[in-house]
This record gives sequence, C-alpha cells and structure tokens, in this order.
Amino acid sequence: MGKKILVIDDERAIRNSLKEILGFEGYDVETLEDGAAAIAFIRSDQPVDCVLCDIKMPKADGMEVLDAMISERPDTPIVMISGHGTIDVAVEAVKKGAYDYLSKPPDLNRLLITIKNATEKLHLIRETKTLKKKIAKRDEIIGQTAAILEILDMVEKVAPTDARVLITGSNGSGKELIAQRIHNISNRSHTDMVEVNCAAIPSELIESELFGHEKGSFTSAIKQRVGKFEQADGGTLFLDEVADMSLSAQAKVLRVLQEGKLTRVGGEKEIKVNVRVIAATNKDLKAEIAKGNFREDLYHRLGVVLINVPSLNERRDDIPLLISSFLEDICEEYRVPVKDISGSAMQLLKEYDWTGNIRELKNVVERLVIFSDHEISQAHVEKYILMK
Repeated sequence: MGKKILVIDDERAIRNSLKEILGFEGYDVETLEDGAAAIAFIRSDQPVDCVLCDIKMPKADGMEVLDAMISERPDTPIVMISGHGTIDVAVEAVKKGAYDYLSKPPDLNRLLITIKNATEKLHLIRETKTLKKKIAKRDEIIGQTAAILEILDMVEKVAPTDARVLITGSNGSGKELIAQRIHNISNRSHTDMVEVNCAAIPSELIESELFGHEKGSFTSAIKQRVGKFEQADGGTLFLDEVADMSLSAQAKVLRVLQEGKLTRVGGEKEIKVNVRVIAATNKDLKAEIAKGNFREDLYHRLGVVLINVPSLNERRDDIPLLISSFLEDICEEYRVPVKDISGSAMQLLKEYDWTGNIRELKNVVERLVIFSDHEISQAHVEKYILMK
C-alpha cells in the first residue's frame, strides 16, 4: 500500500477527482466532506502522510482543521486548497504552519510535486527522530543497583561544571557511556564529543593525533593537520585508555590542561583551546605511576572527579534490566518479535562469570536471539553460552 493521503473537501466532485488522480499515482486516499470529521480523524490513531484540506467547509473550516493538525500532528504536512477569494487566507495558513496551498482547480503537475515533496519531508523527519531515538537508546545507562545510582547522581552533579573527570573500570563496563552522558547533559552538549582511543594509536603518532602537525614536520606530513584538541575546542575531548599514552604526549597534555594552549608538531605558533577533558582507563593509574609509566601530576590534573564503574559481576541485579533492553534492541534490528526468556535461563545468566562485562552480555544476548525460537530457554543458555 502506498503513502496515505487524506482529502478534505465539501465538494463531492473535487473529492472524487482527487481520489482518482492520486489513486492512479499509487497513493492510498481517504476522503472526508467536512472539517468536524477531519478534526475527529486527526485526533484518532489512524496514520496519514499528507493532508489536502479545503478552506471553506461546513461545521469546521480549514483553519480550524489546520489548528488541530498543528496541535495533534505537527510533523504531518497539510496543504490548503483555496478557492477564489481565499488566497489571502491560504497565505496566512502557510505562515501559521501549513506546508503549502493550491488554488482550485489544482494544477495536476503542481499537485503531484507538492504531495511528493511533502511526504518526502515527513519521511526525513520521521527518520531523523528514529535515529535520534536510537542514539539516545545507545547512550542510555541502564541499572537500578546502588552502585549505578550513585554514579548517575555524580554524573548529574558534575556534568554542568567544567571539572575534568577520570573514569576507571574494567573493559566493557560502560566507561564510554558515562563519558557520553556527562557530555550530553553538560553546557557543551551543542557540540559532538571528540574521542581518542590512546591504545589504538602508535606512540609515534599520538602527538600528531592530539595536537595536529604542520606540513613537512615529518616525512608523511604532506599537509597541515588539525589535532583532536583543536577539533574539540569549545566542547569535550574523551581520552579513552589514557594510561597507554606515551610519556612525551602526557607532558604535552599536561601543558594544555595547565595553560589552555598547544603547539602543533613542527609548529611554533601557540593556539588557545577551551576543552573539557574526560579520561578513562582500565588500568590502576597509581600502580602505573609507581612503575614510571604515568605522570603523577597529570593524574591529579585529570582526576578532579573520580568515577569508578563497577564490573557486571558486581551489579548482577542489573542483569535482567540489561537483558530486557538488549532483547528489545536486537529483535528490532533483526525484525523479529521480542523474545521471552525463561526464569531458569535468566538465573543462569545472572550467575555467569562476566569477564567481558556489559559488552560480553550484549554479544551473548544477540547469540541467543539468533539460535532460539520464540523463547530463550535454559537449554539454549547451556548449549550456546555454557557450551555444555
């Protein structure tokens, strides 16, 4: 079935003509003969992708229908159909929020182009909202245990400030989610959080990655490069696995934090930056300091606020909530009904040793969704997770 168009007009001939034309073009067309019926439709749950509405109608005129549309379905485009003497009203309707207006009798080509553009705009709006919802879901911190609630309370308090935060915890425990949450509710949320995985960048390239370089500063520097600190100016820089940064890079990061200035590799000009730094590591930084692998002065600069994220084994009561959320997301992605999970299967998963933390749990849930039928049973967990 094609996109649904609602035609509202008190003239039967126009209703029938538009239904025939649009139906031939592949649209699913519904017609109504007065404003009151249109307002009732708008307030119902019936889907519609575009509305064509006459201005002069009995019971309720087109402007009242427009008011209902703006109130109830602000994203759905409504095109006003104006007869002779109502052009000024139609223009006023567009100013008020109507997508466009057409004069009676409507020109066929303009009618089809207008509907095509209006429905495509609605599709983009819906797609954007879906993507935003997915992003928000992806960054959601799930849990009701005391440890997680305490972290969320800390996040709420520190986020509006510019205090630097050091997040510690084992791999897969959710350190990046904490950092993203701090950024999202901070005063810098109008920008994207810039991320650097210090463990993934060779030591000889980390300084160029962080501070940028000038053309010709080394063999492969064929053009000027802006570093992550400059990219994050006015926003947040997330230094993930900060303990893997070279001592030379650590010294330069310390300078930036102290002075708010940096110099690109091979350059001489000092560049001012206003960056909030959030760092994370899975290592014991005090042990790394004792070994001479990490600067103590940088540790104290980064760790204005310390947040330690517990492992999944330390928050087992959150496992059912996490599994429920993962089941919903994964089943939606695979376009299958959300699967149930038996009590015995859930208990086994709560007792499992989660060395990979939340990341491992999500992978396990995806595996169970793939290999189970309507319900994830104890047998599925034993076969595909415990390998019995």
